[in-house]
Parts: sequence; structure tokens; C-alpha cells
Amino acid sequence: MNLISLEKISKIYRQPIKEKGVAGAMKHLFSPKYVDKIAVNNISLSIREGESVAFLGSNGAGKSTVIKMMTGVLVPTGGDILINKLIPHLNRIQYTKSIGAVFGQRTQMWWDIPILESFRMLKEIYEIPDLIYADNMSTFENILELGEFIHLSARSLSLGQRMRADLAAAFLHNPKIVFLDEPTIGLDIEVKQRVRYFIKKLNQEKETTVILTTHDLDDIDDICRRLLVIDRGNIIHDGELQQAKDNFARKRVIHIKLKDSVDINAISKELSYFDACCIDERQISLTFDRFEHTAGSIVNTVMNFSAVVDFSIEEPGINQVVRNINDRSQKKII
Repeated sequence: MNLISLEKISKIYRQPIKEKGVAGAMKHLFSPKYVDKIAVNNISLSIREGESVAFLGSNGAGKSTVIKMMTGVLVPTGGDILINKLIPHLNRIQYTKSIGAVFGQRTQMWWDIPILESFRMLKEIYEIPDLIYADNMSTFENILELGEFIHLSARSLSLGQRMRADLAAAFLHNPKIVFLDEPTIGLDIEVKQRVRYFIKKLNQEKETTVILTTHDLDDIDDICRRLLVIDRGNIIHDGELQQAKDNFARKRVIHIKLKDSVDINAISKELSYFDACCIDERQISLTFDRFEHTAGSIVNTVMNFSAVVDFSIEEPGINQVVRNINDRSQKKII
């Protein structure tokens, strides 16, 4: 069942064209000129209940504009948005009760009161039943370790503590959808792991739909199963994350450490059919297509020249996947 449906959504900003100086300002006052900038260009997409979706795009690609229209902050210039059977910008009060959001470092905690009091205020605002509130608070305190700072004001919290509090607040009322923008920005490794575990747990156990935008690509690998990429206001990729890796990141790099020195010319000739190969007397690094070759076959070939002491395989990251998607999109435009 589709929880989110966008049909031919567009957003056009009207920007003024002004000449320099006072004269230019006066000229614009009496003879204004404008140019239309297309931020989102007739995109359509649907997201099912319980999905975890990474929504990526470079700066200015239209990603934030789409998210703002989905949250009801912006009104689309054209097209239809239906989320949880509601139109976000028309049913604002009812709609906002069904969503949660964490936007970077913008806290939703009240700055000068204890975190616990902020949660109690959110309980009243969202009309959360006592049993659900108590159950969620118990779960959140356990996973996010809120107990160590729940009686402190938001002003006195560290970045990691505040982000954990904001995440708890976003999920407190059991929303159908949670929008997460950079939820792990600036956090240390241990806190990042705890935050990712928390998001995955609620996505899987409560089927909370998660829409994630982030520059920390490890978040995507750990949390999301679907990848959306937007560029110049157009969706240029929409599919399963693993499928995107298979299609756009086929290459692997294998590093092989040899026991003995080898004849570089001889082994180079033997491995010449690979895309890239760097060889010295006791170290080989080569790039291969994992659907055409296996690491085992490569190691077996190298063992004809020397015993192998150790080897490791370097996997391409999600950043390489997105870069390849963008490159293919640019080639189609050209």
C-alpha cells in the first residue's frame, strides 16, 4: 500500500532580475523583470508504508524543496501530493500529527526547560495516550540512554545528547512517517551506531516509514533499502539500494601481498586483461568486475607466480554509486 504519492509535482520560483546600483533598483521598481527557476520538474514517485528511503542529491538539485513540499512547508506549483490520505499543505494540523522530523541541528526541544518537560509538552500537543507515552519513553531511554541527561535543559546538552533527544521527540507519538535530515551530523562513532540502531528498530518493528537525507553515506548503507537520487529537479534514479550497487558499482579492488618477489613483466602480461593493475615485486592491486571475475580466481592466478601472504578486497562505497548515477545522467543529457 502506498503511503506517499506524488504525481507530476513541480515547484517554480520567480526570481527578480535587477541591474546594479540605485538606478537599477528604481528601474526594477517601475519595470520589474523576473525569471522563472524550476526547482522541481514534474516528478512522480510513491513510497509504501514501512519503507526506508535514502533521498540524495547535490546542493541545488531540488532535494530540500521536495522534502519541504512533502512536509507541507511549501505549496507545489503544480501536481498532486497525497500522504497518509491527506494533502500536506491543506490539512496541516491533522497531517503534522502523523509525521515526525529531525532537521539537522535545528532542535525542537524548548531551550530553557528540562528535556523531560519538553517530552511532556509534546505528549499533550500530540495527545499521546498515557500507556503509549510510558512505553515509548521506556524504550527510548533504554536505546538512546536518555537517562543521563533527561533532567537537563536543551541549552546545556552536547550535540550528541541533543540529537538523541530530538530523535526521541520525532518518534514519540508513533508517527506514520519520519523525515530525517542529517540525523548523525557531528556525532562520534559510538553515538552514530546507537542512533542508526534506534532508527532501524522503529522502522522494522513499528513499520515507521523513514525518509533520510544525509551526507554520511554510511547512514544509507545501514538504514535504507531504497535509493532515490534527484538532479536538476528530476528523479534520475529510483530503485533498491542493493540493485543500485549491482548496476552502478560493479568494480572491486583487490590488494594481494606476496611472499616472494616476482617477475613484474610476466605477471603484468598474465593480468593485462583487467581494467587497472598496479604491481610491484611483492604487492599487487587490481580492479575487477565482480560479475566477470571472482577474487578466488584472481588469487589462484597470482599463486602461479608466488605464494600469497594476505589479500583484501576494497568495496566501492555508496558515494561511488551516486557518482556513477550522476555521470550516466549527464551523458544522457549530452
